[in-house]
Amino acid sequence: MTMLLPRRALGGLALALAAPGLARAQGDWPTGQVRLVVPFGAGGAVDTLSRIVANAFGPAANGQTLVVENRSGAGGSIAGQLVAQSRPDGATLMMADLGANAIGKVLQPNLAYDPVTSFTPIIHLVNLPIVVIVRAESNVRTLADLIALARSRPDGITYASPGVGHVTHLAAELLARRAGVKFTAVHYRSGSDVMRSLLADETQFTFPSVSTALPFIRDGKARALAIGTSRPVPALPGIPPVSATYPGFEAMTWHGIEGPAGMEPALTNRINAVFRAIMANPEVKSTVETRQAAEVIAGTPAEFAKLIADDVAKWTPVIREGNIRAE
Repeated sequence: MTMLLPRRALGGLALALAAPGLARAQGDWPTGQVRLVVPFGAGGAVDTLSRIVANAFGPAANGQTLVVENRSGAGGSIAGQLVAQSRPDGATLMMADLGANAIGKVLQPNLAYDPVTSFTPIIHLVNLPIVVIVRAESNVRTLADLIALARSRPDGITYASPGVGHVTHLAAELLARRAGVKFTAVHYRSGSDVMRSLLADETQFTFPSVSTALPFIRDGKARALAIGTSRPVPALPGIPPVSATYPGFEAMTWHGIEGPAGMEPALTNRINAVFRAIMANPEVKSTVETRQAAEVIAGTPAEFAKLIADDVAKWTPVIREGNIRAE
């Protein structure tokens, strides 16, 4: 006698039969080329980190290729929208950033995607310290000098930023409010453009990642004034933190990997494992720590999700009080 199963039972049976295949498919990730969308132009710290990771991707990822695709502009929202609208199958990932993947909705209320809910947090890769710098030829030698210069000018002074909502932008605005002075942001498309602007004397200072600034500091083209983190930066011995002058000041940038919303947990964990293996590679770890003065994190998806939530809470008041809006 043939037994007829209820439709719900048939659905459950089909899912059970398919589950081993799904698990194998996720365990085999990637089975083809993977696209890593970067929300900034070539030459800056984010692009450099992305290419370091991409160069080590194959051995940890079934011999497949990670292709870096720069989609700069609009505070990271161009890249963010592209990834948010992609299939959640692991073929398109994003080098996550504060603006595109955390605070973008505060900056752009009409944004076509939600920077938090439109993505699946996968792994927090690194923290990058930031540093206040000026041209080496500048008469500004300390943070106090910089603040005094701003106070001496009715219209304040200008600084270079790689985009609205980038930590360079927000940290400078936070510093301006803490010091009671006026800074005017001049936005560019990448970290390399920011440095070109500074060295050409188009802007008075910038607050970039240490990795972006370090080659220019070492070459004697730029001078470091203060670091954004309260902890010392080994690559910049003797450079004081901003918090020594303005207690409680803390700012840094972070980067990680996110995918579109709706990714299966098994796939998310598999991708996390691949990138953890990459960051554990001694050559990659050494390169990131020395070349980018970065702190390798490589934690869990849940830890990355908490970091994003914490930064939304931290920077939202800064954005609203400063009436900061993306173009």
